[in-house]
Amino acid sequence: MSQPSLAVTFACYNQVDYTRQCVDSLVRTGFDLGRVIAVDNGSSDETRAYLAGLPLGGAVLNGHNLGCGVAWNQGALALQADWTVVMNNDVVVSPGWIEGLLHAAQRESLKVVSPALIEGPLDYDLDAIAADHGRRMRDTVRVGARHAVCMMIHRSVWDEIGYFRATPKLWGYEDTLFFRELEVAGIRTGITGASWLHHFGSVTLSALKRERGLSQKEGLSARDSYKLLGQSFLGRKLAKARRKRQEAAWREQELAKYGATVHGEKVDGGFRWL
Repeated sequence: MSQPSLAVTFACYNQVDYTRQCVDSLVRTGFDLGRVIAVDNGSSDETRAYLAGLPLGGAVLNGHNLGCGVAWNQGALALQADWTVVMNNDVVVSPGWIEGLLHAAQRESLKVVSPALIEGPLDYDLDAIAADHGRRMRDTVRVGARHAVCMMIHRSVWDEIGYFRATPKLWGYEDTLFFRELEVAGIRTGITGASWLHHFGSVTLSALKRERGLSQKEGLSARDSYKLLGQSFLGRKLAKARRKRQEAAWREQELAKYGATVHGEKVDGGFRWL
C-alpha cells in the first residue's frame, strides 16, 4: 500500500529564533523540508533571510499581517497533500511524531489528529519524555478533542467543510470556528499519546497583538463569538461544561494508568498534567 503524501505548514511573524528551533527539530527528526511551506506575515526581523536559506517546498511572503486564517490557507493550498499538518512556529517536534499521528488517525479513523504536548520552558529532555510516554501511551486517544498548536488534517476535510475563516481581525479565533465546523459535520478528531511535541506558548499570536497595541486577552466580544459559532450564550456555556467534565475524566484515567496525561505544563522544575 502506498504511503500517504504529507505536507507541513506554519505561519510566522518575527520571532526568528523560535522558527529556527522548529525547523531544526523537523530536520533532526528526518522530515523532508521540501514538504514544508512557511508563510511569513510581514516580519521585520531576520525571518525572511533565514527562510530564504532553507530548502523549503515553498515560502509565502505576505506584505503585511493577513492573520492566522489567511496564512494557514495559503500554506495548505501551496502544497496540497493527503495529510496537511498546520502548526505553530513556536514548537519543537520529537522523533516519530508524524508516524504517531498517522498511527492514531488510522487506528481511530480520525480526520483531524493533534499530538500530545508539553508547554512552558524547554528545560527537560523532550526526546526522552516522548520516547517513554509515546511508547506507553501509544494507543491512548482523546477522541473528540483537538488543539490548534498542531493538527494533521486529512484532505477530505477541506472538501467537506472548507478552509479556515480568512478574517484578520479574528486574532486567532479561526481555530475555534474551524473546530465548530468539524463538530457540526461530525468529523472525527482526537489527541494522541503516540506523538509528542513541546510548545513554548502562543509566541506568534502574542507578537501580533503587541504590534497592534492589544492586550493578550483582547479579541472578539462574547456577542460576536456566539454569533459566529451559531450558538446561544447558554448553548456555549453548556458545551464548555460538558467539555470540561470530559477533560477531567480523561485526565483521571490517564493519570491512573500512566502517571501522566497528553497535556502537560513544565512548572517549577516539574510537570503538571492537565
